[in-house]
Amino acid sequence: MAKRSSLYIRIVEGKNLPAKDITGSSDPYCIVKVDNEPIIRTATVWKTLCPFWGEEYQVHLPPTFHTVAFYVMDEDALSRDDVIGKVCLPRDTLASHPKGFSGWTHLTEVDPDEEVQGEIHLRLEVQPGTRACRLRCSVLEARDLAPKDRNGASDPFVRVRYKGRTQETSIVKKSCYPRWNETFEFELEEGATEVLCVETWDWDLVSRNDFLGKVVIDIQRLQVAQPEEGWFRLQPYQTKSRQHDEGNLGSLQLEVRLRDEMVLPSSCYQPLVQLLCHEVKLGMQGPGQLISLIEETTSTECRQDVATNLLKLFLGQGLAKDFLDLLFQLELSRTSETNTLFRSNSLASKSMESFLKVAGMQYLHGVLGPIVNKVFEEKKYVELDPSKVEVKDVGCSGLHRPQTEAEVLEQSAQTLRAHLGALLSALSRSVRACPAVVRATFRQLFRRVRERFPGAQHENVPFIAVTSFLCLRFFSPAIMSPKLFHLRERHADARTSRTLLLLAKAVQNVGNMDTPASRAKEAWMEPLQPTVRQGVAQLKDFITKLVDIEEKDELDLQRTLSLQAPPVKEGPLFIHRTKGKGPLMSSSFKKLYFFLTTEALSFAKTPSSKKSALIKLANIRAAEKVEEKSFGSSHVMQVIYTDDVGRPQTAYLQCKCVNELNQWLSALRKVSINNTGLLGSYHPGVFRGDKWSCCHQKEKTGQGCDKTRSRVTLQEWNDPLDHDLEAQLIYRHLLGVEAMLWERHRELSRGAEAGTVPTSPGEAPKDSLAQLLRVLQDLREAHSSSLAGSPPSEPNCLLELQT
Repeated sequence: MAKRSSLYIRIVEGKNLPAKDITGSSDPYCIVKVDNEPIIRTATVWKTLCPFWGEEYQVHLPPTFHTVAFYVMDEDALSRDDVIGKVCLPRDTLASHPKGFSGWTHLTEVDPDEEVQGEIHLRLEVQPGTRACRLRCSVLEARDLAPKDRNGASDPFVRVRYKGRTQETSIVKKSCYPRWNETFEFELEEGATEVLCVETWDWDLVSRNDFLGKVVIDIQRLQVAQPEEGWFRLQPYQTKSRQHDEGNLGSLQLEVRLRDEMVLPSSCYQPLVQLLCHEVKLGMQGPGQLISLIEETTSTECRQDVATNLLKLFLGQGLAKDFLDLLFQLELSRTSETNTLFRSNSLASKSMESFLKVAGMQYLHGVLGPIVNKVFEEKKYVELDPSKVEVKDVGCSGLHRPQTEAEVLEQSAQTLRAHLGALLSALSRSVRACPAVVRATFRQLFRRVRERFPGAQHENVPFIAVTSFLCLRFFSPAIMSPKLFHLRERHADARTSRTLLLLAKAVQNVGNMDTPASRAKEAWMEPLQPTVRQGVAQLKDFITKLVDIEEKDELDLQRTLSLQAPPVKEGPLFIHRTKGKGPLMSSSFKKLYFFLTTEALSFAKTPSSKKSALIKLANIRAAEKVEEKSFGSSHVMQVIYTDDVGRPQTAYLQCKCVNELNQWLSALRKVSINNTGLLGSYHPGVFRGDKWSCCHQKEKTGQGCDKTRSRVTLQEWNDPLDHDLEAQLIYRHLLGVEAMLWERHRELSRGAEAGTVPTSPGEAPKDSLAQLLRVLQDLREAHSSSLAGSPPSEPNCLLELQT
């Protein structure tokens, strides 16, 4: 059994932020840190005191984390970015909100004495003496201390205080991973109740020393315990009360949900997985229709999560198409009006949305990417609504006179017609580029709808069913919010955002097959009608080709694709190139294009040129960050691996931002998670001259000075499937609705006794549900047995006094 923790984070918006620029505004963005480790950076929203981000993230991390903090920053082009304020959420606070923490919270001032991180390694012992006992405290080393100096490091020393006496270690220059190995002794009085305080400081020659954190040890507990040695987390000074300052720095709206799951071995979930798969394989002929029952008992607020979990489970079993087909049939069976088909937030709609994001995101990027990039690069003023036209924003025409409203509207229509035409042309050419499993699913949807509505008057209904997902729930949202679909790194400015919104509306009109109802909503969209009508014909031709590809062609294509290792991640990075003697005589980086597959990390000069393998996947031992001071550059990572003869090697790669850095680290960690020989510790610095820059050790092959963070990853649409976790999440959901399942079982039992419930040969609906309830009971017992055998907490936690 393994405990897995994940954080769902949605950074919604900020309000009433203070102005940090001379213009009376700010350029705010957010940095998210887990235990002071930066893992997420939102896009910057320019020139506003009330920014909207709307960005969502899922982070997987060890269950031992302590806090998650949100820092609101003001971006400056010429100087260091200003800190506006922060929101800090301890793990205990998140755990006390099972449905998640949601709402507005005030930003607080960032106090340097609270910005501590890292751990200190201590050996503590009470030794008996002839007159009195003696307390011996050995200060061995520290790791991951906060960098307080401009060089990206600190000059740490330790101050040990007991009952008015103070002793200090030596100063270790330019290191966040110092080693002291110094011992201090204090005489204890009988029945001593005082505490031992171990403080870590950054020494400064000119200004005052900076506080790096402290550990407080309860002497009474130590006297009754055995000698203890271990790593202690550094704590800040007691938080100051700032009630009188609440609201002065503005507020942040957040949604944060912590999910802790105890995942059992795969064998425990097999009965549940087999039962659900059996239902899907039987389809509408199934005895119990458990999928329909799950939909009935799932509330609207958690339907998206349940849909995603079920979809991933069936993807892992090769039954995604069958699962979606069953949902299509269920919705069609209860739908009589064609204009409401797949328009509600049903399990079918939510599952199909998740399916397209998992299976079709790369296809979406290929079709939409060039068009969205062009809109961003042109930055043209585009407006079709006469009530919103602002001629002054356009400037002057070539005749050096202000343009008229009619000219603005006509130019806007021409620009949108060009973008819409380019998009539809790209879509028409993309039939073969569409993933085989997506084509097969759309083909099945098309056939089911045509069977349900066969009349000539419903000729367009199968096409609208496909476009309701492809255009309305996939392409249009991506056009309106390209940042959320990873099409762009930054949010659009107001002008670009308006252009994208109008283009998305046009795509929706095409997806609705240019019905009179869609045209009547916004009459000012009429100038686009010729292109929309042409687009409807193009879209119908595209869908016809998409659903007409034979099963045999699909299988042949899948076999061809299976021979190639698909890229897990790709993109430009800067690789360190050595010059002269030694590994790091030069800190120059060269730009290359990298490809990460399930086999190797490779590179090439350009995306289309011949690839050269850099690291075999099985040889990766760790993927971690590098201290900024190591190269004088930020966002550098290292991939530690062994070469073909088993010698340890390190590749240094630089990314352009913290998000890209964490995405690459996450991808590398996921693909190598099952490698043998993964490192538990590493050096975050570089070996230069005769020592490591981080901890000053002189042994190049010695043990690392910091813990690897191999379990910290970001969830992405192309993540490898985790079958056991998805099964556990489905079990957890079913456990929450178990009372409703029992009530349904009792209704079916009464109906069967009265003869009012039809039964299929061999098994009644209630029998299938009874099987599910027995499986839930078995899983509950398996969890109870596993928890009963869980290991105790680490002993040195008892010695630390919480302050």
